Amino acid sequence: MFSAVVLLTPAWAQSAQDLPSAPSAVQPRFPGAPSKAPEKPAAPSPAPATGNSGLTTLPPASPASSTVPGNAPAATAQQQDSVAPKSSQPESQKSDDSSPMFPQVSAPAATQEKTEPGEFRIGVEVDLVDLIFTASDKHGRFIKDLKKEDVRLLDEGKAPLHIDAFESETGLPLRVGLLIDSSNSIRDRFRFEQDAAVEFLHQVVRPKSDRAFVIGFDSMSDLTQDFTDNTDSLAHGVRVLRPGGGTALHDAIFQASEKLSKTPIRGPSRRAIILLSDGDDNQSRHTREEAIEAALRAEVIIYVISTNITDSDKKGDKVLMRYAEATGGRVFFPLRLEEVANAFNEIQDELRSQYVIAYKPQNFVQDGRYRAISIDAPKRPNVKIRARKGYYAPTKKQ
Repeated sequence: MFSAVVLLTPAWAQSAQDLPSAPSAVQPRFPGAPSKAPEKPAAPSPAPATGNSGLTTLPPASPASSTVPGNAPAATAQQQDSVAPKSSQPESQKSDDSSPMFPQVSAPAATQEKTEPGEFRIGVEVDLVDLIFTASDKHGRFIKDLKKEDVRLLDEGKAPLHIDAFESETGLPLRVGLLIDSSNSIRDRFRFEQDAAVEFLHQVVRPKSDRAFVIGFDSMSDLTQDFTDNTDSLAHGVRVLRPGGGTALHDAIFQASEKLSKTPIRGPSRRAIILLSDGDDNQSRHTREEAIEAALRAEVIIYVISTNITDSDKKGDKVLMRYAEATGGRVFFPLRLEEVANAFNEIQDELRSQYVIAYKPQNFVQDGRYRAISIDAPKRPNVKIRARKGYYAPTKKQ
């Protein structure tokens, strides 16, 4: 998020102000129980995980064609790996999206090194923040003609030193984690939700550009399809899920955020979690705020489709709303099963109708501290802007 790396070839060049920022570093993959007590009783510690992803994996039906806060959240405690496998994944089915992330360059000036024939890597240390936001009118229709002058942005209550980029981004590559609650509490409507999720994946994932993975979760998380752009494989990952067991919602979001944070991609991208759940959690070792912190550090937007079709579970709805509001996403409350598909369609439209603003904050220190953001459009009173409530500054390397 704060160190930019770009590839230049002899055929083209890019100005310094267009350099995309790399994601901020996050904590080790899939840590376990925090030192403080979780919100609900924890389940007995399962066996250590195996595999690259830290999650159970199932092979897809067909081979993948290509690779794959309001208030500041509480600080994450010291943690350990805590995800138990349900099955192992053959080496041939593992994700291809595993090329090394561009290294961060800690140099006061630009550096250049030869990487491949005809290709150079240039790095410049900058303190730039990338913020993705959505603008809509009072009827919920997306506004696509905003200009930089229309927007007022405050970071820790102060205007940015300068804004380096302001763009309407409709075609950024997507990295999406589809998280499906497969606990007993959603058994009655599980099949319909599977059908809607499959249709969503077929509509949103573009070959050779986007990547998605599928996780089902009850008391444990089950990676049924790793990163791929093959929609048939993703559909299989949804179809093999079966309802049963408790619910470890916070753990699933934490783990998916960790996975998204480690996904290498050249250039800017949009990272999102699409969550289907009733918001109930009775098995997680991570707290809700720890999961939100992981999502913010990974620059992940969380979109939620509530599976509650009655007014009986207000507590679960509040949990879902907290996830969406903290990360700049939305929560949908379908009153009928048929409206689940409509919610997926709205999420798809939003992912292609967003803005990106890159700016340098005042008094910025690489101290790992949470920094609050506010953004609105005072010159456009009928425009509502939705974005994450803040971010975590990186920790400066010694």
